[in-house]
Amino acid sequence: MERKRRNPVKSSAKIPPTGNTFPIRLNKYIANSGVCSRRDADELIKSGQIKVNGETISEMGYQVQKTDKVSYDNKLIRPEKFVYVLLNKPKDFITTMEDTHNRRTVMDLVEKACQERIFPVGRLDRNTTGILLFTNDGALTEKLTHPSYQIKKIYQVELDKPIVKLDFEKLQQPIQLEDGEVKIDDIAILSSDKKTLGLEIHVGKNRIVRRIFEHVGYEVIKLDRTMYGPLTKKDLPRGKWRFLTPKELIVLKNLS
Repeated sequence: MERKRRNPVKSSAKIPPTGNTFPIRLNKYIANSGVCSRRDADELIKSGQIKVNGETISEMGYQVQKTDKVSYDNKLIRPEKFVYVLLNKPKDFITTMEDTHNRRTVMDLVEKACQERIFPVGRLDRNTTGILLFTNDGALTEKLTHPSYQIKKIYQVELDKPIVKLDFEKLQQPIQLEDGEVKIDDIAILSSDKKTLGLEIHVGKNRIVRRIFEHVGYEVIKLDRTMYGPLTKKDLPRGKWRFLTPKELIVLKNLS
């Protein structure tokens, strides 16, 4: 039976607009501008940090009109449609907005996804493949990358040699690296030759998975992130992207 593949650019997969119809509540206007969450926007309003047409507004529930000019920290802000793009990153792409050495970046892969300027959430190193999220939603990005939220990440790891029982047991205990202690949440051997492992971790430090195995004397030959929070790369071919579904977005925003 022929397997149907999801079209990563199909318009029906797009997230609907954020609903910037006017008049709009001031806190929603601020949140939709990517400044912060709506709850934090309430605090900004209460503390007198928001101006509308040059006048400080502290009234909760204030309605912004389409022609109003809203500013925060003396800079004009304006709402835009939030976009959420999921990429199955291939090897040899740098996770950065641009590269001074003219190397290929992940932005090259998603440049046709939307007109809005989107940013990668976290990073995968050049030789790591798998799930990478892009968005212009600053509040969500802050939530997903802040250590306190402990977003789950699952990797498939291929080592240069079979892992021995003693080292496997070491990895089930907290490991002391040069920048602090790291704890693996779950680890399993996936192949009969004991070279392929599955790893679940919440820590988001630079090159963390590779450094963990280097610590016990192994080199990571291949590293693939198969899951990020509730997001997986199922039906998403390597090098392709798609928009998050509304259901995925709801789950992502409700992470705590």
